[in-house]
Amino acid sequence: MSVDDRPTLSAPDDDPWLWLEEVDGISALDFVEKQNLMTLQQFGGAAFERDRDILAAIYDRSDNIPYVTRRDGFLYNLWKDAANPRGLWRRTTLAEFRKAEPAWETLLDIDQLAAAEGADWLFGGASTRAGSTRVMLSLSRGGSDAVTLREFDIGTKAFVTDGFVLPEAKSGVDWVDADTLLLSSALGECMATSSGYARTVRLWRRGTTVEQAPVVFETTPDHMRVYSYVDDTVPEQRVWFIDQSDFFNFRTSIGTTAGAVTTLDLPSNVWMQVHGDWISVKPRESWSVAGHSYAADAMLGMPLSAFLAGRRDFTVLFEPGPRRALQGFFWTGGKLVLSILDELRPVFEVCTPSASDWSKQRLQGLPDIGVADVWSLDRHESQSNGDLLANVQDPLTPPSLLLIERGIGSPEVLKQAPKTFNAEGLVVTQHEAISVDGERIPYVQTGPAAVSGDAPVYMSAYGGFGLAVKPEYNSSLGKLWLERGGTTVQANLRGGGEFGTRWHDAGRYAGKRLSHDDFAAVAADLVCRGVTAPKRIAAQGGSNGGILITNMLMRYPERFGALFCTIPLIDMRRYTKLLAGASWIAEYGDPDKANEWEWLKTYSAYHNAKPGQPYPPILIATTRRDDRVHPGHARKMAAKLQAMGYEAWFYEPAAGGHGYGKDNKERAGFQVLGFQFLKEKIGWRDGEA
Repeated sequence: MSVDDRPTLSAPDDDPWLWLEEVDGISALDFVEKQNLMTLQQFGGAAFERDRDILAAIYDRSDNIPYVTRRDGFLYNLWKDAANPRGLWRRTTLAEFRKAEPAWETLLDIDQLAAAEGADWLFGGASTRAGSTRVMLSLSRGGSDAVTLREFDIGTKAFVTDGFVLPEAKSGVDWVDADTLLLSSALGECMATSSGYARTVRLWRRGTTVEQAPVVFETTPDHMRVYSYVDDTVPEQRVWFIDQSDFFNFRTSIGTTAGAVTTLDLPSNVWMQVHGDWISVKPRESWSVAGHSYAADAMLGMPLSAFLAGRRDFTVLFEPGPRRALQGFFWTGGKLVLSILDELRPVFEVCTPSASDWSKQRLQGLPDIGVADVWSLDRHESQSNGDLLANVQDPLTPPSLLLIERGIGSPEVLKQAPKTFNAEGLVVTQHEAISVDGERIPYVQTGPAAVSGDAPVYMSAYGGFGLAVKPEYNSSLGKLWLERGGTTVQANLRGGGEFGTRWHDAGRYAGKRLSHDDFAAVAADLVCRGVTAPKRIAAQGGSNGGILITNMLMRYPERFGALFCTIPLIDMRRYTKLLAGASWIAEYGDPDKANEWEWLKTYSAYHNAKPGQPYPPILIATTRRDDRVHPGHARKMAAKLQAMGYEAWFYEPAAGGHGYGKDNKERAGFQVLGFQFLKEKIGWRDGEA
């Protein structure tokens, strides 16, 4: 587990491991290769291969739910299994999909394409136009966010000769007509923001090069990105342009393909959607305007034409509460669907506007406990009749895919996922820990009804960007942890969105430390309740959760037996200079501002690591093709800890993007390696509860 003897390099931050930020550098890859070998030698072997194959077989099951989107009367799906590890892009009809074994029409075999072209292609999605067989396919190398765009004809099942093609970049497109695209791409000189996303929107016409495409909308390099889309909810052509200055602030303009005409007079920190002549708005902060006052996180609606004429007398469609918060909203079939968490219970309300008023009703037939997600079946709103899909599950109940016709019918079960582990004797319970400042922190515990005080516990959480985590059915944890006698815990930390903006903001900026305190409080509560002992607690977190896990290492080492840190953000001094890092300043702060570095340095574990501390064993894993969170974070942290003499292991596969692998076997291997490490380090053998 020792690093190589390479001399330290001079660096602006006096960072001796800066050379590990060279993603494909010779010395850096030599470090990765040696580290991978040591980690696989220690935690690989027969048990690893057995569990990897067990989990991969679950991911590859033929009776898994194929999730679909409807366009032009067909349901589209990307399917992966052992025979098609990269996936089949395929389609069927709703009538056929209702059958136990639908007949599918394959449009593109990604494995065949990758083999024919000698490229590490993965399917990244398709931009489509209603009524057209031409689509723009996104192809990702190894799972990266950057994609190659290529025009494909569904009718001929072939790429279009002399069609639109764009080399690899972080890009997005929308169709204007059969021969014109709106392109937002970081490709080209001065076309990227400091975050690495598109700085401009260009109008790209068939038969011209992308360099000839005129810029019709742009922002400054310090903003996060711009993008645009053609609105298909009105008969006349209407284009929306969005200038996203950071993760939570937007300026939205209405215009034509020639560019923006009118910027909406809204606070920048609102979520906004338009459907026909209706506008729906959710402000992040309380908003007083034209004699009206609206609460933060309320849902507001009114006619767009009236708004553009200067009226601000919105109808309030949703009022938040201390532990009741709007999670999202979308339009379909002329109706606005609200997704709500009420004391962590899922609620969905459908709001229907009319010339005189709004009506509101609750979606019926969905569970009051567990997890429920609802979305529109249709890709294009011009083709939508309001049909909804819903997914319901809980930690011990596999997902069911439901169809709610026109948003008002009784839910019809379309598909039921298989049970992938034995849940006999297991229970799900909800608890609350008290954090350092007295805040109640909810968490969900799944496992045996009776515990001995020494239970092997797998803890996880996220706590960032206003994202709520939900207690879903997890095949990997179920099969390889719960079924074998373990207990799992998922915590709802501040920084998430479970209880709205106030919950998010409490764990944002300097408050990020509170988010970490919350997780540590849950670990302590498990011990106080007699569930387990600190040495038996294994914890995992990824991405933003990487900050969480490394802060458990630094600040609360006595509360954990082992830590698994995945695709992590860690170095808070340099994070804004690495890949998409600058886009996260609104969540963490700017280290180049002295006052903000004062709080950032308190949870920059890379800078806080010290010799001679009681740090528990840690495995830090990333992927080389992650072009969102730079793999240098994980590499440098592992190297620094090893140089200080700590038990720090490292693993980095070549592909996977901001995820765990490019196919089901790779994803299973990444997860199982973590399980093998955690189990060994907390002293747990399978079946020993």
